[in-house]
Amino acid sequence: MLTGIRACVFDAYGTVFDFASAAARCPDIPDCNRAALTALWRDKQLQYTWLRTLQDRYVDFWQVTGEALDFALDTLDLANPARHAKLMDLYLSLSAFPEVADTLRTLRARGFTTAILSNGSPAMLASIVTHAGLDGLFDAVLSVDAVRKFKTHPAAYQYALDTLGVSAGQVCFQSSNAWDAHAASAFGMRVVWCNRYAQRRERLPGTPDAEITTLAELPALLEQA
Repeated sequence: MLTGIRACVFDAYGTVFDFASAAARCPDIPDCNRAALTALWRDKQLQYTWLRTLQDRYVDFWQVTGEALDFALDTLDLANPARHAKLMDLYLSLSAFPEVADTLRTLRARGFTTAILSNGSPAMLASIVTHAGLDGLFDAVLSVDAVRKFKTHPAAYQYALDTLGVSAGQVCFQSSNAWDAHAASAFGMRVVWCNRYAQRRERLPGTPDAEITTLAELPALLEQA
């Protein structure tokens, strides 16, 4: 049981929203390439965020996502301007995982503040929250664009604390990305790793407080401040 929690803060991509749903809904991608495209697009997207933060050459997540997609399409010999445009459009309407809405309603009914903290740009996040029917289920939707540092930079996590008016120990942070879960823990937040993809444990600073496979398991772990 995690005690003293006031706010539940969620990563967006892979935790609340299924980033694989873009390629899955694009009829222009051959079935044999969907999984490879999704994996390569996501991997390159994350690499670009980390490398740009290290170089102090920030651009917003929309540009990073487009550049990562260009790389992935080119690598798989699928490069085509119309295909690129379609996939980028689909990224603005990613599906939420099926348990998300009910989990958020349960947490809010129990008095927890709910928020997103994401690399996504404000426009990207507004679009997917609305398309997924989650309007009104978050007290705040926070983009690292405000601090121009992608996660795992400490400034990204501090931004959530400053905005929500809570201490790190009063936050339960949820991410499906193990690197993000470890970084938030090392920063001082309480962390639940939503290990949707049966990943192995990372060898990084920080230790998640708990591990689950779906966000439906989260409310049972939490006790309010």
